[in-house]
Amino acid sequence: MDDGHSITVHLLKEHDLQKEAGDHRRSFGSASFLNTCFNGLNALSGIGILSVPFAVASGGWLSLIYLFIIAAATCYTAVLIQRCMDMDAAVRNYPDIGERAFGAVGRAVVSLSMNVELYMVAAGFLIMEGDNLNNLFPDFRAEVFGAAIGGKQCWVIVVSLLVLPTVWFNDLRVLSYVSATGVVASFLLLAAVLWTAVSDNDSGAAVASPPANRRLVNWGGTPTAVSLYAFCYCAHPVFPTLYTSMKNPTHFSKVLLVCFAVSTFNYASMAILGYLMFGSDALSQITLNLPTDKISSQVAIYVTLVNPIAKYALMVTPIVKAIENSFALSDCGKKGLIGGLVIRTGLVISTVIVAMAVPFFGYLMSLVGAFLSTAASVILPCLCFLKISGIHRTAWFEVVVICGIVVMGFGFMIVGTYTALMEIVCNFTNL
Repeated sequence: MDDGHSITVHLLKEHDLQKEAGDHRRSFGSASFLNTCFNGLNALSGIGILSVPFAVASGGWLSLIYLFIIAAATCYTAVLIQRCMDMDAAVRNYPDIGERAFGAVGRAVVSLSMNVELYMVAAGFLIMEGDNLNNLFPDFRAEVFGAAIGGKQCWVIVVSLLVLPTVWFNDLRVLSYVSATGVVASFLLLAAVLWTAVSDNDSGAAVASPPANRRLVNWGGTPTAVSLYAFCYCAHPVFPTLYTSMKNPTHFSKVLLVCFAVSTFNYASMAILGYLMFGSDALSQITLNLPTDKISSQVAIYVTLVNPIAKYALMVTPIVKAIENSFALSDCGKKGLIGGLVIRTGLVISTVIVAMAVPFFGYLMSLVGAFLSTAASVILPCLCFLKISGIHRTAWFEVVVICGIVVMGFGFMIVGTYTALMEIVCNFTNL
């Protein structure tokens, strides 16, 4: 696609630092339309694709309606984030939007919600990797500082060592090439699962599970399904960074449409295919249902392992920059560079600890989706936009739509958070 008009750009510093320097002009980066599409698709099309069959298994066929509702709502709230930034050139990231709308309290709420969400998503990557690698190599063991570690915990450590170098990148143009592998991996995963369904009829993963094993609706599992769908669209804290990294930010709305359309097609296809194959027996990650002795299943599992390596750095970049800027490391030369490496490495280590402590991928991601993703991707963009633009200056029809999205978001948050917490507690008591 043509991204012909060029504007000079680079990634932004934090709002507070730029205020102190007296510079209120917005600067832009050098990422092309295609670079930004890869980064946006990588942010949206990730490990959520593994859990959508489990979401349909929880809520039944009709729960797919919520997938499309959430996709449309979050695409719209992503546009609202862009509009908030366009209304004030001093707004350079997601926390800035919160501060512009509600002052210091708004900045604190937005920063906390987005950073905790991104942090838990990063931990979820490691949990997923540990589950799948342990499924492939259940007898793998290693010795760390004289202590023997095996199973999921060992694989979590191994994967953390693989993602660590990607966290050290500081340029989204470089990261976009890593992101491209994650986007390709999502499509290859869908193709590999389809291959399993079509060609490996004797594997136990039949083309279709018995119709009696699939339900039209299950109201008791709907909160879990909705929470997992919301988790699939939890990339909003990354969008301001992508917007300001563009060579031509006027094309960002087109980037959003492309990213949401492609990722929603991917999610819906996997949800339908996975539920047809496994019905209510679908596990929290569809790769755990696949037989490990079949080539198609192995391809699907190995492709899945690429996503966390490709996505981890993109998810933690806003957290890293917030910490680095709070210590003004960008002005400290060589010491700042070393400090940044220490912070990035420490962040990876901390997510390893969380991944080992809470190993329930499906319900942890359901909790993240219900509480954090709904707040950061649905509710906060709406409230901030109404405050910044002013209700009296916004068309009445749009105000009604935004208020409806907020009410829907709070409903999803309350019911989904309670359900996810109860499921986690029950699983801990059954260990």
